Amino acid sequence: MTMAPAGFQAPDFDIAVIGGGINGCGIARDAAGRGARVGLFEQGDLAQGTSSVSTKLIHGGLRYLEHREFALVRESLEERERLWAIAPHLIRPMRFVLPWVKGLRPRWLLRLGLFVYDHIGGRKALPPTRTIDLRRHQAGAPLRPGFTTGFVYSDCRADDARLVVLNARDAADRGAAIHTRCAVTGFAREGGAWRIETTTGTYHARALVNAAGPWVMQVQALSGATGGHRLRLVRGSHIVVPRLFDHGFAYFFQLPDGRIFFAIPYSGDFTLIGTTDRDHQGPLERIGPSSEEIVYLCEGANRYFARTLSPADVVQSWAGVRPLVDDGSNRPEAATRGYLLELSDPAEGAPLLTVYGGKLTTYRQLAETALDRLAARLGQLGPAWTAAAALPGGDFPVDGVEALVARLRANYSFLEESSAERLAGAYGTLAFDVLGEATSLADCGEHFGHGLTARELDWLVTREWARTANDVLSRRSRLGLRFDPAQRERLEAAVAERTR
Repeated sequence: MTMAPAGFQAPDFDIAVIGGGINGCGIARDAAGRGARVGLFEQGDLAQGTSSVSTKLIHGGLRYLEHREFALVRESLEERERLWAIAPHLIRPMRFVLPWVKGLRPRWLLRLGLFVYDHIGGRKALPPTRTIDLRRHQAGAPLRPGFTTGFVYSDCRADDARLVVLNARDAADRGAAIHTRCAVTGFAREGGAWRIETTTGTYHARALVNAAGPWVMQVQALSGATGGHRLRLVRGSHIVVPRLFDHGFAYFFQLPDGRIFFAIPYSGDFTLIGTTDRDHQGPLERIGPSSEEIVYLCEGANRYFARTLSPADVVQSWAGVRPLVDDGSNRPEAATRGYLLELSDPAEGAPLLTVYGGKLTTYRQLAETALDRLAARLGQLGPAWTAAAALPGGDFPVDGVEALVARLRANYSFLEESSAERLAGAYGTLAFDVLGEATSLADCGEHFGHGLTARELDWLVTREWARTANDVLSRRSRLGLRFDPAQRERLEAAVAERTR
């Protein structure tokens, strides 16, 4: 029998993950489901960075075809229906209208690109592209006169932040330790494992994953390591304005400078417009759109919509930094949205896997690939499993959202339709656990406004790591657009009462 050396300490985890964005939480979920002991460390709240400020799409990336990223488009489209199937409450199909504009990309080129888009990724349930006459179609009504031909194609919209949170929740349900507001301050190999210093203590792990997104290079520097791949930080900005159209279609628009942007129905009464592509310099905290970007998006929308927008119409805006692999592209919008996984050499000791790049749509495949590579070094990990395993609350058919809302209203007759729709969209079948045995709104405790009650808040604090009103309003419920300052103040106090 081999004895452990004096002073030997068994690692706390098989795999420690740095970063609580979509890639980090996806990796933690996959690893926990394969039987690994997992710890995840996030310096702030889950999805506090790039993963909550995206365009909120699960899509193949039609414009990536133009840059000949066929493999990335294929992988993304294959993942699109896969993710829809495992999270039908968070991910919904949507039809996008692409108007043809004389003098920009030719009509035949758009149709060819959409034909490839329809067939390259194994589309099954989503409807195919069709050509429409914008002079007669309802999607043409909000547009300025002169648009005649359009193409309607399929993609999916998503609640990006909740997708992150539910990956973390599933990881925790499978045994992972999720440490939020716990910054990693240093790490080094020690005794065949990693010693990880954090603001709450010291931990040890057999393998370490750096999935810190835009902060990946800063995290890498904590160990004194240099080299690796170069990142290109590209800022994408978005604006939200009062609803510009009443139908359920979204728009994909071209601009004369070659860029594109979307206009998407958002949170019922609003329209989301974005995104920009600007190289980002400077701090990664408190990022927001520049005044120039806001004007750019308003002017872009004014090229198409009959209703004129100005920055004064913007009710909310956000910006996120995409950590793209620097492939030497001259323009930020042409930089690859693919990802690279770099695994340290076995001769260096305990494994370090670094994630460069990536996008929301491919997070599950990225995580699966990362775990397959780590399994070759760690051994004793189970097989890949996430392709068909529902995320929490997603155990119902992709066409079952309306039925789920109806069941909620039948069980909880006090729910307004808008509240039932929001709860179904956020929690799926777990909405019944959130509401429990309540028979009236009074049974749900204090009502903070817009359907958010003490019962739901308790769930968010105890089950979803919410620690501030902003966690609740910006990343758990998307009610931030509706709460007034007094309601925010009361909610902040209520959260503080629960987290003392």
